[in-house]
Amino acid sequence: MSELSTSRIIVAGGGIGGAANALALARKGAQVTLFEKASEFGEVGAGLQIGPHGSRILQHLGVYDEVIAKGVVPKNLVFKDAVTAETLTKVDLGRDYQQRYGGVYFVVHRSDLHSALVTAAQRAGAELINDSTVVDVVTEGDQAYVTLGDGTVHTADVVLGMDGLHSTLRKKLHDDKPVGSGYVAFRGTIPMEEAELAAELDDVVGYIGPHCHFIQYPLRSGTMLNQVAVFQSPAFLRGEEKWGSADELLPAYDHCHDTVKSALKHMWTDRWWPMFDRDPVDEWVDGRMLLLGDAAHPPLQYLASGAVMALEDAKCVADYAAEDLHGDNANWPQILRAVNAERAPRCNRIITVGRMWGDLWHLDGAGRIARNELFRTRDTSSYKYTDWLWGYDSARDRGLAHIGA
Repeated sequence: MSELSTSRIIVAGGGIGGAANALALARKGAQVTLFEKASEFGEVGAGLQIGPHGSRILQHLGVYDEVIAKGVVPKNLVFKDAVTAETLTKVDLGRDYQQRYGGVYFVVHRSDLHSALVTAAQRAGAELINDSTVVDVVTEGDQAYVTLGDGTVHTADVVLGMDGLHSTLRKKLHDDKPVGSGYVAFRGTIPMEEAELAAELDDVVGYIGPHCHFIQYPLRSGTMLNQVAVFQSPAFLRGEEKWGSADELLPAYDHCHDTVKSALKHMWTDRWWPMFDRDPVDEWVDGRMLLLGDAAHPPLQYLASGAVMALEDAKCVADYAAEDLHGDNANWPQILRAVNAERAPRCNRIITVGRMWGDLWHLDGAGRIARNELFRTRDTSSYKYTDWLWGYDSARDRGLAHIGA
């Protein structure tokens, strides 16, 4: 009998986090059902950056080789001034970095990562069901009752609420709303041969400037160029309800270097992504339901760790559940409390530091001058500011946490 073969788990939401959690728990033998409201599985967007804190977990989940084969391992993270195009600093992602953090930093198309997790979860025995929206979860005794949009009710030992930034299930714990950053993202991918680059691109390059930034990196074995333009919306500053539209894109970069301005013509202008997060909360548990992923801790993208936080969630839940067995049964109330206690400080730090990092990127005037000098003079051999992010090990892996302690 597998470790968790008597546990019935429902996952609400089929994004990267939901698929990863379904996979991690199914690999432990749990009976997992995932409900996804969309008619088919897929990820909107383009490129995604995965640090070593994520690549280690993909190895653990058994999908790393498949995912990395479709991605690119860049040589450096490069920060440039968006106004002058001057290189300010680099993070070498080579051998020393990989040995320190036990994994690689890589970039991959969101759909490639998501597809690998979905397929692996199904192979592991998880049942993934589309056209099914979870609208409520109620705990009675040792059971959770899950109501779908069509009125059907399903039972489980535990429910993972992973229904995203605009989570319906979060409302059962917190009366809050997503927080608009005032910044909007435009994306675009093109074949690499159509890119007008001065040299071959084998880095992740970020141009940071007053009230805007611009990111470039290769995708799909270097055959595609991924670009992201992020800027502060004038409509947001005017207090308008609808903000961040295509007519704001080009003017937002008028003060930037021609290298940046010339690349804007490749951005998609039929869609854009106003950037939201939520204020940190410490409580993610409601009876037999645990919020995870963006439903619990949606960050802004500045630390490139939103997807990785959901991967860390997946490993944490599966590890604690497999550890806390009493005969064939897991003590789910204790497991959920332990996961909440383990993950909330970590993920809430990502939210708060991410906001601060975004402010740093977008400084103007004297602040920009000071930031640029700080970046130019940083000790590139030091990892003291990044170990907390990329070198993270769960308390369980460090041997510091025990359920019920």
